[in-house]
Amino acid sequence: MSKLNWFSFSLLYATLASALPGTGASNEAVFFSTPRQLIFEGKRSGEGYFHPDGNLLVFQSERDDANPFYQIYLLDLLSGESARVSPGEGKTTCAFFQPGSERLIFASTHHDPEAVAKQKAELEFRASGKERRYAWDYDPTYEIFASNQDGTHLQRLSDSPGYDAEGAFSPDGKQIVFCSTRSAYPLTQLAPEQRSRFEKDPAYFGEIYIMNADGSGVRRLTEAAGYDGGPFFSPDGKRIVWRRFDESGMIADIWTMKADGTDKRRITAFESMSWAPYHHPSGSYLIFTSNKLGFENFELFIVDTAGTREPVRVSHTDGFDGLPVFSPDGKRLCWTSNRTAGGKSQLFLADWNHDAALQAIEAAPVRGIKPTAVLTSEKEAASSKVTTLPAPSVEYNPAITPTDLKVQIGWMADLARGGRMTGSSGAESTAEWLAAYFKTAGLEPVGGSYFNPFTFNAGERLILGKNSLSAQIVQGAAAAPAREWKLDADFRPLAFTDTAEADGEIVFAGYGLSVPEGNGGLRYNSYDGLEVKDKIVLMLRYVPEGVDAQRRAQLNRYAGLRYKAMLARERGAKAVLFVTGPNSPQGGELIPLSGDNTLSGSGIVAHSITGVVADELLKPVGKTLKELQTGLDIENPHAEGGFVIPNLRVELTAGVEHIKKTDRNVVAAIPPGPGGTDEWVIVGAHYDHLGTGQGSNSMARSGEEKQVHVGADDNASGVAVLMELAAVLAAEKQRAPEKFRRGVIFAAWSGEEIGLIGSSSFIENPPVETAKIAAYLNFDMVGRLRENKLSLQAVGSSKLWRKLIEKRNVAAGFNLVLQDDPYLPTDVTAFYPKRVPVLNFFTGAHEDYHRPSDTADKINYDGTQRIGDFARNIILDVVQAPERPDFARVEKTDQGGGSRDSLRAYLGTIPDYTTEVQGVKISGVRAGSPAEKAGLKGGDVIVVFAGQKIVNIYDYTYALDAAKIGQELKVAIVRDGQRVELSVTPEARK
Repeated sequence: MSKLNWFSFSLLYATLASALPGTGASNEAVFFSTPRQLIFEGKRSGEGYFHPDGNLLVFQSERDDANPFYQIYLLDLLSGESARVSPGEGKTTCAFFQPGSERLIFASTHHDPEAVAKQKAELEFRASGKERRYAWDYDPTYEIFASNQDGTHLQRLSDSPGYDAEGAFSPDGKQIVFCSTRSAYPLTQLAPEQRSRFEKDPAYFGEIYIMNADGSGVRRLTEAAGYDGGPFFSPDGKRIVWRRFDESGMIADIWTMKADGTDKRRITAFESMSWAPYHHPSGSYLIFTSNKLGFENFELFIVDTAGTREPVRVSHTDGFDGLPVFSPDGKRLCWTSNRTAGGKSQLFLADWNHDAALQAIEAAPVRGIKPTAVLTSEKEAASSKVTTLPAPSVEYNPAITPTDLKVQIGWMADLARGGRMTGSSGAESTAEWLAAYFKTAGLEPVGGSYFNPFTFNAGERLILGKNSLSAQIVQGAAAAPAREWKLDADFRPLAFTDTAEADGEIVFAGYGLSVPEGNGGLRYNSYDGLEVKDKIVLMLRYVPEGVDAQRRAQLNRYAGLRYKAMLARERGAKAVLFVTGPNSPQGGELIPLSGDNTLSGSGIVAHSITGVVADELLKPVGKTLKELQTGLDIENPHAEGGFVIPNLRVELTAGVEHIKKTDRNVVAAIPPGPGGTDEWVIVGAHYDHLGTGQGSNSMARSGEEKQVHVGADDNASGVAVLMELAAVLAAEKQRAPEKFRRGVIFAAWSGEEIGLIGSSSFIENPPVETAKIAAYLNFDMVGRLRENKLSLQAVGSSKLWRKLIEKRNVAAGFNLVLQDDPYLPTDVTAFYPKRVPVLNFFTGAHEDYHRPSDTADKINYDGTQRIGDFARNIILDVVQAPERPDFARVEKTDQGGGSRDSLRAYLGTIPDYTTEVQGVKISGVRAGSPAEKAGLKGGDVIVVFAGQKIVNIYDYTYALDAAKIGQELKVAIVRDGQRVELSVTPEARK
């Protein structure tokens, strides 16, 4: 079941330390006794698995003179009789009994037309006297078969290009979990670098799948880069354990997840090849294989199923000991070892000491924070020279101290974390580190776990063969030849399309807008007098180009692509075709296949088409897109805004797969004290960041591309304050439990940088009633206190905030900036719509925001400590108060159906939200942006933009939204007390 990535043996690997935590025993007798070689026949054997009654063993062996490859055999452990089960041709591996039946499964290549030829070639190679180093070739003709235990009634369960193997049944016999490389096929779909990777290491594309026992209902469970394989169910069938290799193929760890693929947890962080995990029937621990003690010295280890303690060494024999399994009663251990006289691997059997295993695990050290490899300079980063530092202890002083903050921020902002991108290994290790901290600090898990999993959209990819667009003229019974267009050249599905097909007449609907009267503007309805039911709607992207700035700003709120598609769908349309008109930015170009981080579809088929395709569709009515758009752009009342294109039928299909991944929030609680209420205060901060900035909203400048964005201020600083608050309040609860009228939940969010995904998932499915959440306090970028200035945002969400802030700032002494608006680009926005009073702590934007230069050495640790102490007192006030904070409503200024895809103008300024000025102060500008070209720089205060007075950020956003692309405009700024006028030319937003 657990095929090791043997390709990695060709790479250099340093020998690791030989001393590991455990019982200190110098021999194997502590854990197993009377070990004996079980299989002697044949060149080698391995992967033995017990029948549920414990009296049969199924295994693979090379013992057929006519076939040099493994075949599957059945061994009667009572009589010693053995017999072949598999067909005898090709290669076989990974057998497993089906509980409750007389059948079993195995993987085989016997259906490969070249199977016999491959056997002959291998026999000739061996006859030449040569010998290969053992390797597993991930033959793409491996498929999973089922048969009776005597080999009869053979049934093929999988039928997909790629390697399908490593299958195991669930305890009830109804499901099979297995490994497959099918996602790499057809290989023509792979990008050149992926194809090269596949040719070197096809295992890299191995992922975990699950299917019904009859082969139906196949579902993919893992998505991570690197080889995922060797899966088994837990004894209760609720979870799956497997091993995951990193992208290098050198490091593997043991992971578990729920049987539906959610709640993925890393059990080991062993910095070696750890693989072949298998549950003890008690469910208390796992046994696995690792080369922790040396590159080619694989030994057996055990670890508790939650991974809370360090693994314990079991075997003590140089060479290979691997692929361990327990008998159903847990009293015997079967494994593969080369401790034979000839050094060839065979199956061994021994009696297992379950009590000794439990005692050893109990005595093992608690798994803490692993030693971290840190790059100490840019020069060392370039040359990959790594130094190691001692692991920071999780047993922090419960007081909030700069020393603790420095350790915590330094750990999270280490290059070894890789920028903590949502779903990345750096985020996963950070989550485990935080959970260990909360547990050590004495906080309780929430809902039975410190991890709160969520699913997020990690991108989109086209489904091969599922995207098409064609049209033909039909007049009566006659039909002209169909015109077919090319994917990605002439058309492209939109990320939110439904995967479906549609056909019908084409109807042109202008800009596809429907805007109500009010808000200072006249109504606009592209559908007046236009019937689109059961038709394909062709519409322009954006809004009319010739209208004035005020009208454009009004219409832009309703110009989002999803919103326009929804309008057409609600009117009965079958599909929509969007075209960027020749008068608009990127005229005639296809819209990129990029999503909005939501997993939801739109309920309608949606394509983007080029201007050339649009003109071809308009030919039957003798019109061009240019003349139609030009009339609409000036809102000419006589312009043709909607009509059916007669005798033209369009057929289209769309297939877009949303790449779904999972990540975890980390949550822990201090329950209410004696006599307390059932209410909770939630304190949170996001721990994710931007990775290397690719595909994100990075502000990296020229020369910084693809560098790790370590995110010290954003938001290792906020998480460090969260950790310190958890420790200090847990200690306070022990000292004075009566103070805790309300409980406190501490939440470290992931997914904030891609759209508040983690916090939104939490509040949509909260572990406590939403009505019982008294308040939410958030820390996002609190590490750059300058000039003693601290911003407290969302103050308008409760009338209580100003009173508490004033009271506690008497001693804290901050120069406070209070902002009412609760609609912020941080996690408070997930809670406020649920009628939860919110408060956000923020020390302001800066030149290093979302850049690789946001490093730990620039943090004001003394200032961050002061913020933590200040917040502690406010939290205790809310926790102890007889009445919970009231909820105050603050109107949201942004309305309508607009979104980023409706905003066209780009300037590249970074607003400074911490400064209270008449206008908008900017903390910096993005490299190469129109703002930089115009001479704007950090510290400037914009007071006039395109003739409009700018008093606040909303004025500025409104004016920028209304600006015309490519048209120079005047901007007035205040710089060093002097008013300066500059000229700036907005560019199209990419």
